[in-house]
Amino acid sequence: MVLGYALLSHAKRVPNPSYNPADTSPTAAPRTVPNVALPDAAGFRDGLRRVFMPRDVFVEVPQPDGSVVREARKSFFGSWYWTDNVATWGRLFAGLSMGIAAGVVIGMLMGCYTPIEAMLRLPVDFLAKIPPTAMLAVFFVTVGTERELFWAMISFGILPTLIQSVYLGARKDVPQELIDKARTLGASQPDIVGSVILRQTLPVIIESARLCVGPAMVYLIAAEWLVASEGFGYRLRLQGRLNDMSVVYLYLVVLGAAGYAIDVALREVVRRACPWWGK
Repeated sequence: MVLGYALLSHAKRVPNPSYNPADTSPTAAPRTVPNVALPDAAGFRDGLRRVFMPRDVFVEVPQPDGSVVREARKSFFGSWYWTDNVATWGRLFAGLSMGIAAGVVIGMLMGCYTPIEAMLRLPVDFLAKIPPTAMLAVFFVTVGTERELFWAMISFGILPTLIQSVYLGARKDVPQELIDKARTLGASQPDIVGSVILRQTLPVIIESARLCVGPAMVYLIAAEWLVASEGFGYRLRLQGRLNDMSVVYLYLVVLGAAGYAIDVALREVVRRACPWWGK
């Protein structure tokens, strides 16, 4: 991939045969083909410099008279990279935590109690068919445009699908003989849910959470693209409008690497916590 990109970027910088140095008219052919979309190594170095450049952060400095004065100081913690990472990943993990917690609870209740299943299955199936990005206007008027918007987008986006996965796992992935044995030993329904069904469904829960990370990122970037003042979506929108592709490509690499790392980590959690699960 890197070699292919380098060849394409180089090809865009081959001198134009139709270039005439003597022709100074506005319509004269350029010396090289314009290369906005494929920056070279020098362009990426410049992008890295601007992304990691220390910028002003305000710190509170105590004064001899006991007062506190806010001063601007250059710091890495004010760089684009730091502020965007803190904003995006903080929003992502908060929204995922809320969505996963609600999805596990509701899914387990639906899978273990028939009245709850009868009451919630149709609404959950209906909500799962509504794209969360289509409900941005609803989120704007109900939760505003602050951090609650990003949490709501992620939580609502993953909630219906996660509920369905946990519900089906509780219904189909738990051997009936384990439930019968627990009943024979005198376990109550809550005991069966906590000691048998939840443990047997744990791999499904972790796998479902792993598969939710990608869609959650889509919802978060879409929301940041529209209303955020910091974060990956905001920076991609801003730099994309400026045709600053060196920063855009760098951020795409960071997003891909972080998503891959999360995926590998959750796979390892499944392998260690549920060694009996062979999928």
